[in-house]
Amino acid sequence: MLEDSDMQTFGSELPAMFDGMKLAAVAAVLYVVVRCLNLTSPTTAPQVISQDTLLCRYLLKSCPMLSKQYIPPLLWGKSGHLQTALYGKMGRVNTPTPCGLRKFLPMQDGATATFDLFEALGKHSTGDDVTMVICPGIGNHSEKNYIRTFVDYSQRQGYRCAVLNHLGALPDMELTSPRMFTYGDCTRETDSFPMGLHFGAMVAYIKRAFPQTQLVVVGFSLGGNIACKFLGENRSNQEQVLCCVSVCQGYSALRAQETFLQWDQCRRLYNFVLAGNMKKLILSHRGSLLNMTSSNIGDADLSKLCAATSLMQIDDNIMRKFHGYNSLREYYEKESCVHYIHNVSVPLLLVNSSDDPLVHRSLLAIPYRLAEKMPNVMFTLTEHGGHMGFFEGAVLFPQPLTWMDKVIVEYTDAICHWEKKQQACQGSGNSNLTSHQH
Repeated sequence: MLEDSDMQTFGSELPAMFDGMKLAAVAAVLYVVVRCLNLTSPTTAPQVISQDTLLCRYLLKSCPMLSKQYIPPLLWGKSGHLQTALYGKMGRVNTPTPCGLRKFLPMQDGATATFDLFEALGKHSTGDDVTMVICPGIGNHSEKNYIRTFVDYSQRQGYRCAVLNHLGALPDMELTSPRMFTYGDCTRETDSFPMGLHFGAMVAYIKRAFPQTQLVVVGFSLGGNIACKFLGENRSNQEQVLCCVSVCQGYSALRAQETFLQWDQCRRLYNFVLAGNMKKLILSHRGSLLNMTSSNIGDADLSKLCAATSLMQIDDNIMRKFHGYNSLREYYEKESCVHYIHNVSVPLLLVNSSDDPLVHRSLLAIPYRLAEKMPNVMFTLTEHGGHMGFFEGAVLFPQPLTWMDKVIVEYTDAICHWEKKQQACQGSGNSNLTSHQH
C-alpha cells in the first residue's frame, strides 16, 4: 500500500503530468495539422516540359507566370484537398456576373445544345477579333462561379467568349432527347444514334457568325478532354484555331476511373461524392428520360442508378446506354482524348497539379510524353493547386482571380502576338518578293 508520504509525492507530480500530456496532445494536433495542410512543402515555380523550339522559348519569355513561383494561401493553400473542396463548394471569391446571350442549337437526334455568348468588353491587345470557345467541367455550365470569373476576366482582356452548357446540366433546361452529356462529347454512330457533337456545333456556329474571328479552345477538367478530343478527331476542326489550353483533365477515362476505386488520397471518397452529384443530375431529368418513346433507359436502369456508389456503376448502367455503347470499356476508350490528342498540331498548353486528388499521378505520364515528343505541346505541372483550385493569396483569404485564370489569358495573349508577328513576317516577305519582281 502507498504511504502518506508517497501519496503526497504522487499528488505533487500530477499537475506536471497533466501539463506534459497537454503539451503532447498539442504537439500531436500541430503535427497532424502541419501534415494535413502540407505546411512544410515549399512554394516552387511550375515544372514546364517542352521541346527547345523558337515558339517555346518565346512563350517562356512572354509568360512569366510559367517560370515564377506559384504562391497559394499560406495556411491552407498547400493542401490539394482544401483547394479542391473550396473550389467545389464556392467556385471563386467575389464572383462577377457577366451578361451573355443564350443560344439554342437543335441537333440531329432531337437534342438541344445550348451555349452562352459573351461579347468582349474592350479591344484585344493585337487589335484582332479573337473568340474563346470554352468547355466547362463535368456537369457544369456557364453559370458556375469559376466560369463566370474566367469569362469576366477574359472579356476585359478583349476576348469574346462562348461557353458550352453541358447537355442536361442547366437546372431550368429540359431535355429534348433521351440522353445527356458524355465524357468526350461524342456518340457511337448508328442508325439509332446519329453523331451529335455539342461542342463542335457551338464552334461551327461561332465560325459562321464571326467568319473573321480566330479561335482559342479552352477546356476545364472533363472539358479539357472534350476540347483535345474535338481538335484531334478531325484536322478540319483545327481551322481558325490559334491554340488550345486544357486544365486539370485526366486524359484517359478508363485509367482515371480505375484509380477512382483506390483509397489513396481519399480518391474513393471523391468517387462517392461525384457519383452522388451525377445521380442527382440524372434523376432531375427522370420524367423526360422515361417518357420519351426513343429512350433506352427504363425503370430497372434507374433503380440500379439509385443503388450506385461509384461513377463506374453509373456509367455502366446509364451513361453508356445514353450513347449506344455496348460495353463500359468501349465507352471509356472512345470518349478519351488520349487516342486523338497526338493529332493536334496547334499550340497546346496542358496544365495539371501534382496534388490534384482527382487526377492520379500515373495519368500525368501521358502529357509528359506528349510534351517531350511534340514541338507544339507544353506541359505545365504545379506543386500545389488541387483540382481546379489554384487559389492565390497571402495568408488566409484568396484573391478573386486565380493563378489558373491569369495563366490561360497570359499564354493566349502570347500566342496571339506570336501569330500576329508570323503573319507580319509572311506579309513582309511577300511584299518584298513582289517589289523585286516588279
